Amino acid sequence: MADTNSRAHQGNDSAVPSSQGARALARVLISGYVDAYALLNFGVYASFMTGNTTSGGAHAGQGNLAAAGHSLLPIPFFMAGIVGGTLLVQADRQRALRRISVAVALMLALGVARAYLAWPAWLGIVFLSSSMGLLNTSVTQVGGQPVSLGFMTGDLNNLAQHISQAILRAPVSRAQGPRDTHWRRAALLTSLWAFFFVGAILGAALSSRLALWTLLLPAGLLVLLAAIEPAGS
Repeated sequence: MADTNSRAHQGNDSAVPSSQGARALARVLISGYVDAYALLNFGVYASFMTGNTTSGGAHAGQGNLAAAGHSLLPIPFFMAGIVGGTLLVQADRQRALRRISVAVALMLALGVARAYLAWPAWLGIVFLSSSMGLLNTSVTQVGGQPVSLGFMTGDLNNLAQHISQAILRAPVSRAQGPRDTHWRRAALLTSLWAFFFVGAILGAALSSRLALWTLLLPAGLLVLLAAIEPAGS
C-alpha cells in the first residue's frame, strides 16, 4: 500500500510541472509574438526592457533625447503591469491566472482598436508594454524552476547553469522528485526559449499579412486559455 501511494504521489508530482509547463509555453509564445509586433511597429520592445534601456542610453549619448524618451517609454508601463499582476495574484491565487489572461487579452484588443482608429503610436506602446508586464506575472515557476516569460536572458542564464551542474553531477536544489534533474530543467528552459523565438517569427510574419488585426490572434488565444483553465488552479 505504501509503495502504491508513493507511485501515485510521484505521478502527481510529474503532472503538476507538466501542466505548469504547458501554461508557460503558451504564454511565452505570446510574449515573443507581441514583442516582435511592437519592435516592427513602434521600434521598441514590449517585454525586453534591457533592449529598451540600451537603446535609450545610446540615443541619449548621441544627444537625441526625443528618441531616448521613446525607447524608455515602455519601462514604467511594463513595471506597472507587473505591479498590477502581482496584486492580482496576491488577492486571489486560485483565479489569478484566468483574470490575468483575460486582462492581457483586453489590453491587446485595445492595441487593435488603437491601430484601427489611428490613435497615437505611444498609446500602442503603453497598451503592449503594460500587457506584457502583466503577462509576466501569470506563470513564474514550473515545478521547482523559476521562469520568466518576457525576457530570455534570465532563462538562458539558468539553462547554462543547469548544464554546468549536470556535467558536475551536482544535486538539484529543492528537487521535486526523482525525475527532477538538471537536464530536465535545462530542457524546459530550452523549450521556453524556442517557443519565444517561434512566437517572434509568427509575430513578424503575420504582422505584414494581418496588418491591423495582428494582435487579435494572441488575444483570442489568451481568452481560450482562460476558458479552459481548470477551476481553482
